[in-house]
Amino acid sequence: MSTYSIQGQPLEVTVIGCTKLKDTEWISRQDPYVCLEYGSTKFRTTTCTDGGRNPTFQEKFVFSLIEGLREIIVTVWNSNTVTYDDFIGNGKIQLAKVLAEGYDDSSWSLQTKTGRHAGEVRLILHFANANRPTSSFAPSAPPFHAPTPPQVPAYATMPPPPAHPTAYPPPNATPYASFQSPYPSYPPSSGTYQTSMYSSPYPPGYPPTSYPPPPSAYPPNPYPPPPQASPFYPPGPYPGVYPPPQY
Repeated sequence: MSTYSIQGQPLEVTVIGCTKLKDTEWISRQDPYVCLEYGSTKFRTTTCTDGGRNPTFQEKFVFSLIEGLREIIVTVWNSNTVTYDDFIGNGKIQLAKVLAEGYDDSSWSLQTKTGRHAGEVRLILHFANANRPTSSFAPSAPPFHAPTPPQVPAYATMPPPPAHPTAYPPPNATPYASFQSPYPSYPPSSGTYQTSMYSSPYPPGYPPTSYPPPPSAYPPNPYPPPPQASPFYPPGPYPGVYPPPQY
């Protein structure tokens, strides 16, 4: 369906010729000619003398198009000098293709008054203003143009691959070089180790260095201790000796 007006625009129609026409002569060869009718405009080709069933014309006509009228009526006659011209056949030329594409080169069928096949006529149609809207039927919005993609300069070398979002950063040459620990090294050295602020509940010599004690102190002396010789003679009954000796 056309979206613009064709009123008054030119349409070129070239009549090439006819083929396999119905022969209306019994003795001599027929002399065909072609008539074109579009609205109130009519054109007629010259008579092809002795054209017979396959006459040739090669004649061009220009029609002024009418909005809403999309066909041309074509009629082929046989010219007579004494009697009336003989009707050979007629047909309708559809203009939808030429108005849409601007060009149509086709052969169109002709029929007799009784509807029988009467041959074919070949026409070349040309419409120079196909699909060209006029100013009165201009679209309400400008035509769409695809945006031009941005020009990105080509890389001289292959760009490095993008880093993975979860990849860890590369390790430093000296890891944790900038980290200062708030705690001293472990185990602490003897010079820097501080004793506890609380005094030990045990004596300095506890625990003993070895157990059992050395032989010099073991076994203990017998109890009670043996009687000691008195420096006095005769010894008297000292309370420290029991039982007292017999005299």
